[in-house]
Amino acid sequence: MNKRKLHLATDYYQISMSNVYFCEGMQDLEAVFDVFIRKNPFHGGYTVFAGLEQVVEYLQNIRFEQEDIEILKKHHPELDDKYLEYLRNFKFTGSIDAMEEGSIVFPQEPLLRVRAPLIEAQFIETTILSILNHQTLIATKASRVVDAAEGDAVMEFGLRRAHGTEAGLYGARAAVIGGCIGTSNVEAENFWQLPAKGTMAHSFIMSFDSELEAFRTFAKHNPNNMILLVDTFDTLEGVQNAITVFKEFEQEGKLGKKGSYGIRLDSGDLAYLSKEARTMLDEAGFEGATIVASNDLDEYLIRDLKLQEAKINTWGVGTKLITAYDNAALGGVYKLSQITKNGVDVPVIKISDAPEKVTNPGAKTVYRIYDKRNNKAMADIIALDEETIDETKPYTIFHPLFTWKRRTLENFYVKPMHKEIFKNGELVYDMPDLYAAKQRLIDEKETFWPAVLRLKNPYEYHVDLSQELWNLKNKLMNQEHN
Repeated sequence: MNKRKLHLATDYYQISMSNVYFCEGMQDLEAVFDVFIRKNPFHGGYTVFAGLEQVVEYLQNIRFEQEDIEILKKHHPELDDKYLEYLRNFKFTGSIDAMEEGSIVFPQEPLLRVRAPLIEAQFIETTILSILNHQTLIATKASRVVDAAEGDAVMEFGLRRAHGTEAGLYGARAAVIGGCIGTSNVEAENFWQLPAKGTMAHSFIMSFDSELEAFRTFAKHNPNNMILLVDTFDTLEGVQNAITVFKEFEQEGKLGKKGSYGIRLDSGDLAYLSKEARTMLDEAGFEGATIVASNDLDEYLIRDLKLQEAKINTWGVGTKLITAYDNAALGGVYKLSQITKNGVDVPVIKISDAPEKVTNPGAKTVYRIYDKRNNKAMADIIALDEETIDETKPYTIFHPLFTWKRRTLENFYVKPMHKEIFKNGELVYDMPDLYAAKQRLIDEKETFWPAVLRLKNPYEYHVDLSQELWNLKNKLMNQEHN
């Protein structure tokens, strides 16, 4: 069986274009590409950036072996022999600036910027987009689910419904960045030291002569993970059987601490059943028993169950989290914004009849402006790389399309959103662990007004262009139309 080759996990047109660049002597032209999204997923007000760690791993490990050259030569005889020879020594030598994982980001902002020889920058496009589009989408969905749970624990339970085990693995990672406390995915536990947790299936209970026997047997072998699935036959009867087991363990002095025992509901009216179960458990003296719920949950169902005062304190979210229901793809893009010819940086622009598809030219960065009085984010500014924002002076922002919409900001401070990741092919960024990215998202949410973060009809956060970038964009658009 063939092993996977991530350096070949690309669209063929990246190779065919790179071949042309090489044959035409264009490979050493320096190019700047931006990765950005055109809209927030899930009709939401924000996006959570994730996947940078895997981009770094990919760029550090691109290597073509003789076998790879032979594969390309066999299937694509049009590729020039000298280009194939060039691939033998292919290595990423460029520079990358990017947002940090766990950052809250918005449409049109360069989430990641590549500055590299044209042939290198072109070749890496597909894989970078594949990694970032997937993890950013899942992290954003997880963040929304976690927000809806209002402080309750959320577990990622989606591996069996993921679009393949690799999607399940990296989806679990992104879900933790988005706020989940753990995953059912045992492989992810080994990769990132995530807590892998689970209870039991209905088939386990059906394998025994009675539900009570199944509960007793499971509890005997899982004294610190005594979460019993109660809806195989009759849910409330199942709760009573769980109480019987808890009492037996309590009498033997073997009942674990709060949270280590409880029940899971996987069907029916979760609001009603959780209330009834809570009453039964409390009356039996098991106030420390947790109630876990699953069954096609998403942020909207969780929010509705919270409004109905459901007595659920842990949510197992699977299908609709790992598949990012109902937003099949993020739609992040990778666009050329500058190319250097004869030693001169030439900003470039893509023009479209659709205003949202007109790109922003030049090498750019992003600044976030905060109100000094409350540390709340006021606006993001996409600016040319060499620009700075003077915090000592009022700063006027304006809508990039409806330019008469203006606002002058005062008493603010500015945070550059980009970090240097690679410089001349060398990793210069100290990659934080997964939990640092998770904490970054928690911290950043505190800096945004709830209106930006709400699930439906969110407030549109201001993302504006600097005056210099706006001038450059309009100049290039006018040139193209003349």
